[in-house]
Amino acid sequence: MTDTIKIGKVSIARTAALAPMAGVADRAYRLMCKKYGAAYVVSEMVSAKGICYSDRKTAELCTVTDEERPMAVQLFGSEPDFMGEAVKIVLEYRPDIIDINMGCPVPKVVGTGAGSALMKDIKLASAVTEAAVKAAGDTPVTVKIRSGWSADTINAPEMAKALEAAGAAAIAVHGRTRDMFYSGQSDSNIIKAVKEAVSVPVIGNGDVTDGASCAEMYRQTGCDLVMIGRGSYGNPFIFRETESLLRGEAYEPPELREKMRVMLEHIRLILELSEKCEELAMHEARKHAAWYMNGYYGSAKFRGRCYQLSSYAEAEALAEEFIELQESREINRL
Repeated sequence: MTDTIKIGKVSIARTAALAPMAGVADRAYRLMCKKYGAAYVVSEMVSAKGICYSDRKTAELCTVTDEERPMAVQLFGSEPDFMGEAVKIVLEYRPDIIDINMGCPVPKVVGTGAGSALMKDIKLASAVTEAAVKAAGDTPVTVKIRSGWSADTINAPEMAKALEAAGAAAIAVHGRTRDMFYSGQSDSNIIKAVKEAVSVPVIGNGDVTDGASCAEMYRQTGCDLVMIGRGSYGNPFIFRETESLLRGEAYEPPELREKMRVMLEHIRLILELSEKCEELAMHEARKHAAWYMNGYYGSAKFRGRCYQLSSYAEAEALAEEFIELQESREINRL
């Protein structure tokens, strides 16, 4: 397995990338994942039409910092003209790659004809991609798709070939249909079929929860890069684990105290990067705090308390209380 892949002129380590996740993968999240080894990150999705109408959040969503590179800005939309104009605006932020979302299953996106709704209209999907490629110049354009709209209309290989012909520099594939949303099991055979159908790099996505499942996706599909989404919730360490396993190096998972230290570091970063007051910024941090506590004794109760946090001091106190509970339980078991 080669050490890197190229998307256009962009070199990416062939370990694991962070998937775009609306409402989750903000700059603080991306920076934490980069710190622990994410090879490549993608922004939260941004509305192409919203950018064209000078959406006030454009700068926040499209800004690319040097610490995050290589990084893509992800756009969604179903109108070629708006997509082309949005790409021109986004280029001012100097993304390494521009990605188009054709996989999002949520109704408010699908209802506009964007996201995974484009899986039903390959001709329009190609036109949207062509418009982006034309506007992007030397910046590579990639597309993220699903296996299909439904079990009866699985068409990812056909879609991928059309997008490649339209100029896409790489295709990311989530091995679920739109109808599945995030339930059921991701189908790695679809990713393999896409890899066999196109000559551009293919990025596999879906159900990668640790280093072993990342290595297995590479093996099963022959994909060029693996993208991790929900497996990184409260677990930026997954990227270090994956990198170690793929390089044949020993990996020592973090102990609880280390996880809580990183959780608090993550919360501090959210507060530092937010323009909101501490109490409102903590609303953004709550779900992340809860995810870091997953899988431990009594974590359900503590996760509930995470959703009540309104200050960093409260998060510190809760983390310490959580550590004490786990350590006392361990002592009692001895």
